[in-house]
Amino acid sequence: MSIDDAVATAIEQNLDLQVQRYNPELQDASITQFKAVYTPNFVSTVSTSGSTQPSTSVLSGAASGITNNQALFNFGVSALTNWHGGSYDVRWNNGRSTTNNQFSTFNPQLNASVNATYTQPLLRNFKIDGARQQLLVSQKNKEISDVQLQQSISVTVRNVRNAYYDLMYAIGNLAVQNQSLDLARQSLKDNRARVEIGTMAPLDIVQAEAEVATREESVIVAEAAIERAQDTLRALVFNPTGADFWTARIEPTDAVTFQPTTVDVEGAIKTALGQRTDVVAARKNLEINDVNIRYFKNQSLPDVTASVNYNARATGGEQVTRGRDPVTGFPNDQILSSVEKSYLSTLGDTLTGDFPGWSLQVDIAYPLGKSSQEAQLARARLQNTQAERQIQGLELQVSTQVREYGRQVQTNAKRVDATRSSRVLAERRLEAEEKKYQAGMTSSFFVLQAQRDLNIARNSELLALVEYAKSVVNYTAVQQSPLF
Repeated sequence: MSIDDAVATAIEQNLDLQVQRYNPELQDASITQFKAVYTPNFVSTVSTSGSTQPSTSVLSGAASGITNNQALFNFGVSALTNWHGGSYDVRWNNGRSTTNNQFSTFNPQLNASVNATYTQPLLRNFKIDGARQQLLVSQKNKEISDVQLQQSISVTVRNVRNAYYDLMYAIGNLAVQNQSLDLARQSLKDNRARVEIGTMAPLDIVQAEAEVATREESVIVAEAAIERAQDTLRALVFNPTGADFWTARIEPTDAVTFQPTTVDVEGAIKTALGQRTDVVAARKNLEINDVNIRYFKNQSLPDVTASVNYNARATGGEQVTRGRDPVTGFPNDQILSSVEKSYLSTLGDTLTGDFPGWSLQVDIAYPLGKSSQEAQLARARLQNTQAERQIQGLELQVSTQVREYGRQVQTNAKRVDATRSSRVLAERRLEAEEKKYQAGMTSSFFVLQAQRDLNIARNSELLALVEYAKSVVNYTAVQQSPLF
């Protein structure tokens, strides 16, 4: 697996990223929730009722008792408007009633009416209200969650690349330790041959055997380091729910090579200050504070609300003309004639506004003294000033980090040159010591010492290459997100 393949797989399967991807979706759900406050609300009432009351006077309308029955079917729509904090309420009311009251002109009687009310705040809640404030804040939180997801991706990419390089170093270190072990074993073999022919004392073999044992230990430690590096990289790249998660092995196909990188610290600082996720998130939090300031400033204004109401009503049913008592002149039970006015005709009278009504109302409220909104406004302004200072401190921290990681790239580039030279010299020294040993001009101790020095030099060169590659990764990553 190449390093780019490892990064692509991690972006798709990394467990932490899978968790982080839910945050923008959760914020979308919050936005939908706050937008739902503007969804029109349908209301309806269906009822039926009846009552019988005793007659208490000759004007009650019936001698024995007054019986009234009523059925209602009312419906309407009400909602807040998403402009200037207004609200509306439209109701359509319908009713049918019957009675034995002789004074009633319609029996049964049909009633229909339309009532529409619009309420508009003129100062407080005009430019911004609680619903719009929550919606704006939730939208900013959605933007912050998107930035945080980008940050998680950037951090994961950086961690994967560094873990990949750590695995490459562990594998390379094992190869270096094996080379050192091979040299020690060859020296032990040569020493034993010398003992057999009598040119070396048997005690001189002990030092070579001890050196082999020491280097075998180094190989064992290097093998364990590979397993640890495998576990670290595996946890970053693969989904742990996979059946073969713990058995999967990553074999790096890339090689650690030195590729010179140009370090432009000033340009990198400019990029980081404009694009780094923690800086962007801090500025968006400052925008949330601005929204809160706008809201609390508006809430400290007087509450002046205007309401406009329009209504239209009509009455229909069966209109009767009753006979009158010749003595009292009051209507009696005799029906002389009747005219039926249908529901559709009644509805038509309502829609044409034959019997309209309207009203205009202005309500004013203002606290006498310091309001809680003014205290909240003062607090929000202090928080805004504090956030601005925190951003300044964060920008200083970002600039310092970019400079440090840029310096690390330059330092590690020099380390690569130095360790390469040291390794070449160590190889030459070993070659010289081996020639002197063959000529009998030195002892095996100096050969073994030269082997140790070459082992250290090879490992130092490998480590310098890996540290340089990781410093380039960190230099790129620090411009995009904070490094944890």
